[in-house]
Amino acid sequence: MDSGSIVAVVLGVLALWALLLALVWVFRPRDVRLRDLAAVVPDLLRLVRDLIVDRSVPLRVRIVLVGLLAWLVSPIDLIPEFIPILGPLDDLIVSVIVLRYVRRRLGDIELRRRWRGTPQSYDLLEAILG
Repeated sequence: MDSGSIVAVVLGVLALWALLLALVWVFRPRDVRLRDLAAVVPDLLRLVRDLIVDRSVPLRVRIVLVGLLAWLVSPIDLIPEFIPILGPLDDLIVSVIVLRYVRRRLGDIELRRRWRGTPQSYDLLEAILG
């Protein structure tokens, strides 16, 4: 792997983290602090990664999660990112829809069982997903 590829991967991961943080920020309950939101993002990334590599998770769920990651990292968007406020909106909407789909397919109990974060951070994720 050349240095250009490594830089692209690092930038993609940073962009994904920033988009997920924005997702959590927009759909958060109003009394939540930014520090709490920032703590949820790494747990959410671990959950998505764990679900993708777990062969017991239905294939459709894993495919949808890989599609979500590709969507978030892709430079092609329905609404260009450079448009303030509206730019990340399509990414946020797709992320919430996919995470709700995953929760419906796996069930809340199974999703909670796989969550590596704190119970409070999972409660925050539930509040975001509605």
